[in-house]
Amino acid sequence: MRNKEFAFWLFITPVLLSLTLVVILPVVMGLFYSFTNWNGLNFTSFVGLNHYKRLLGDEQFLQSLWFTVKFSVASIILLNVIGLSLALLVTSKLKSRNILRTIFFMPNLIGGLILGFIWQFIFIRVFASIGELIGVESLQVWLATPGTGFWGLVILTVWQMAGYIMIIYIAYLQGVPKELLESAEIDGATPFQKFRHVIFPLIAPAFTITMFLTLSNSFKIYDQNLSLTGGGPYNSTQMVAMNIVDTAFSGNQMAYGQSKAIIFFLIVAVISLSQVYYNKKREVDL
Repeated sequence: MRNKEFAFWLFITPVLLSLTLVVILPVVMGLFYSFTNWNGLNFTSFVGLNHYKRLLGDEQFLQSLWFTVKFSVASIILLNVIGLSLALLVTSKLKSRNILRTIFFMPNLIGGLILGFIWQFIFIRVFASIGELIGVESLQVWLATPGTGFWGLVILTVWQMAGYIMIIYIAYLQGVPKELLESAEIDGATPFQKFRHVIFPLIAPAFTITMFLTLSNSFKIYDQNLSLTGGGPYNSTQMVAMNIVDTAFSGNQMAYGQSKAIIFFLIVAVISLSQVYYNKKREVDL
């Protein structure tokens, strides 16, 4: 028993050490610095809750937070709907299903910055040419307005992550017992009824995972935001991550930026854990 315990701690110690150095220690230090006038190198005094009080009147931060919330809601819904739809498609009896899986997953292999520049070219040059050709003015000024910039970010994110979410749904769809589906068919269930009453409840754990991944990723997006819109026009499409980076580095307000990061961390943690708890209660065990 002692040898087993020793082996357990021997293998888990590197992971715990890495987690402490990379995650726990920076969070604790960041929380400490948020109560000071830290400039990135040192601090001279404590300021208490001044930075957090200042956040309540920071219109740009609140605007970026609201924009991030709207973006996350739209992205989460579209990613799960499209990801599940693609998973149902490639788990059907199509002969090209293996090729389609590869094609749908490939965008996830491209970096966020590169994707942003690719889609920037598509929205600005390709959309403008199509809009000029068919006489639709809105296509000619894509990314020039807050509305089109918002949907541009949503389209980019969904195009990049839908294939990844598809893979998770495929794993759970393949685990649905065929006996249950055959029984439902014998009882006269339609394809929609089979999906609603048999498949949907059994893949509930997949929703827990995909909701957590899409929610946390949507809130933390930075590189796509930077390369596609740069927060423009006039910071109307600036997300929270970009606002924090701009505050800390462009504005040289490290402590204030750190306080924003702490609040942002708490918001994402509360929403993510609440979502996991709620979805776990709805899961069905075989």
